[in-house]
Amino acid sequence: MDNEIQLISDGDGLAVIGDAADVERFLLSEGLPSKDLGPQRLKSVLGIGTVVAQEGSEIAANSGRWVQLTQESAQLVKKYGLRESSKTGLSTGVVKGHKGQIRGFVEIVKVPRSLLTNPAALANAGRIMAQVAMQQTMDEITDYLAVIDEKVDDVLRAQKDAVLARMVGVGFVIEEAMTLREQRGRVDEVTWSKVQTAPMTIAETQAYALRQLDALAEKVERKAKIGDLATTAKETESMVREWLAVLARCFQLQDAIAVLELDRVLDASPEELNGHRLGLKAARQDRLELISRSTERLVARMNAVAGTANAKVLLHPTKSPAVVQSSNHVVTGVYDFHGRLGIASGHQSSEARRWVEAAAEARDKALETGAKGVDAARSFGNETLDRAGSAKAKLSSGIAERARRLRGGEGVRDKEG
Repeated sequence: MDNEIQLISDGDGLAVIGDAADVERFLLSEGLPSKDLGPQRLKSVLGIGTVVAQEGSEIAANSGRWVQLTQESAQLVKKYGLRESSKTGLSTGVVKGHKGQIRGFVEIVKVPRSLLTNPAALANAGRIMAQVAMQQTMDEITDYLAVIDEKVDDVLRAQKDAVLARMVGVGFVIEEAMTLREQRGRVDEVTWSKVQTAPMTIAETQAYALRQLDALAEKVERKAKIGDLATTAKETESMVREWLAVLARCFQLQDAIAVLELDRVLDASPEELNGHRLGLKAARQDRLELISRSTERLVARMNAVAGTANAKVLLHPTKSPAVVQSSNHVVTGVYDFHGRLGIASGHQSSEARRWVEAAAEARDKALETGAKGVDAARSFGNETLDRAGSAKAKLSSGIAERARRLRGGEGVRDKEG
């Protein structure tokens, strides 16, 4: 007997709907992790309009699971030839397989009576998929905030800062609305009235946090002395982490508002549901791009600072690596933050140049530039011009020794020279 699986993709996730055993076999055959859409969500999709009359008797037997689209899982859309609708923005399709065969889902079929042909059901499916995806991100951010630092809670609740204080209050109200939604299964007018002004406060806080990050980067850039740069970079490292946490909380609350908003539109103006979902998706992408641009500028500045410190590593063997280390911590933190929000990042963090590499470069430069290079060697080795020859010999000996240690797997922490 053949079994059919209905697939719906909104570009961020893939809903797999069908008999529970078939859905499980399909996901197993593709090696895809998934989340249960839950019987209530699935019933709301299948229980709309003509779908009830056509497939009502099958609702109890159906199962729905959600797969987050990654670079690998997104290939399923192409593999199974899902077709995108210009009206809904959703890609849909049906695959048929032989019962009991794990890798039997190969045939693409058309099912005229499928829920995929029902506009209202599709719009509702799109709503649920968007909500599941946003709640996934919200959970990621909750985990992110939990491991960042205890200081983050102090920042978020700092009553001395009016902007952050307002956002904290808004957060309480939104969480209450989410609890009511969970209990009642809908967002009524009363619940929505409590949160509908929240987006302005959250947007104001987000803008404020982005300005703080820009200010920190500019402060680091203005430091010319390596000693001052090391101190400022260290301070910036912890403050950037805290402001990234504020941004993450803003994004989390914005997603929560969108989840509530979709339910409210479904309740009040169901015919506008699909258009509203697409609008929220575009607005969310705009927010991601704004945050990405701002934080990438921060990364560029911190990498530039690391480059400056690397260039002076011979003159400042202790302070320069400290600057680079702080810079790398900031960059790593930014890209961890990006990962939680779903921002794609193709980065290479700046790495501290090892002492032996910097010393070898200085040696080669000394040989090429003559007296200027000897001056550099003298400054590095605390030698006089009369002892430039012995200083160069000492430097070469140090390079060989450090190279030996590197081959032995030891870290290079020497400050001799």
